[in-house]
Amino acid sequence: MQSKNKPAPTAAERRHIERVKELPCSVCDAAPPSDAHEIKQGQWYTSCALCGSCHTGPVLGLHGQRRMWAIKKMDELDALAVTIERLMTRRN
Repeated sequence: MQSKNKPAPTAAERRHIERVKELPCSVCDAAPPSDAHEIKQGQWYTSCALCGSCHTGPVLGLHGQRRMWAIKKMDELDALAVTIERLMTRRN
């Protein structure tokens, strides 16, 4: 759902978001589709691929208790690095 506080993504940003959503979760490697989590709201190119549990799960998720993040010893920049590596090495 698009927030009222940020501009809609451009066509190029939408393509990038769709590519991110096709990746496995950058934290737990769950199969796609993934959510495209923006590290900073409105900066679509810094989105990382997260499954629903690692993104919004009340116990495991980033917006919850972050237990999966602690188990994997990751933060948002680590997840972004995994996402970028997967995007760069992905064969289309």
